[in-house]
Amino acid sequence: MAKLDKSLYSKEEWKIIRERRRIEKQSEEAAKAVSSFEKKKYTLLCLKHGTKYSAEYVNRLYNMCSRNCTLDFDFVCITDDPKGIDKNVRTVPTPPGLAGWWCKPYIFSQDIPVTGTILYMDLDVVVASNIDKLFTYSPGQWCTVRDFTRAMRPKWHKYNSSVVRFEAGSLDFVWQEFKKDPVAIQRKFFGDQDYLYDITHRTRPALLYPDSWIQSWKWEVRKDKQFAPGGRKGTRKLKTIENVKPRIECCVCVFHGDPNPELCEDPWVVNNWR
Repeated sequence: MAKLDKSLYSKEEWKIIRERRRIEKQSEEAAKAVSSFEKKKYTLLCLKHGTKYSAEYVNRLYNMCSRNCTLDFDFVCITDDPKGIDKNVRTVPTPPGLAGWWCKPYIFSQDIPVTGTILYMDLDVVVASNIDKLFTYSPGQWCTVRDFTRAMRPKWHKYNSSVVRFEAGSLDFVWQEFKKDPVAIQRKFFGDQDYLYDITHRTRPALLYPDSWIQSWKWEVRKDKQFAPGGRKGTRKLKTIENVKPRIECCVCVFHGDPNPELCEDPWVVNNWR
């Protein structure tokens, strides 16, 4: 990367240039790193941004998927902070200026140095059993989950973006449209999955995974959905501990909202989130 004369720019201009060059350097390093990995047919992708989830969440997801997948896959984490992440996990830098779930449209960018079939998973999941079928189900189509509002409204058809499967680069338009005016899109939609549904369901609809394969732990596996009194959003625990298990065909349990897996004391979760 060519050296620039800092004196030619104002403080604000130099700040922007410095940040842009940092991102470019990280991208170059990521591109070099991918050449040192064998190009895999399958990639498991996750996203860690900010401090909501620690590196431990990435590492545990890597461990759970490694125990529950017989396919040869590359594990990649898009992150703004690779510190503490397992050395077997390849990291890719997040784009600047985005936070939280609004980083997620970037997973569809064709610029991410991954190949083949991508299976994206949120960090707040617990893998229940073999996930091979999430990679191999209806090859060539892109797949996602019917939103868990289905537990209350059986005919609900919108998406939940906790688990998404697609071919690398095939949904690049989701990212390209988003980055044209991310502020307007964030104002218009409550979250990334609402945007994903809006931009795809008319012209490029997803094939929905069977509901029984990916379940809400709080709403579909447990009986009691109440929170313990006195908690605050983000740290709430469930009121009761239930000794329940997901149905046999379920391979992923999702912990949307509260509680996160680390705050759930149900024995099955404690034994499997590791």
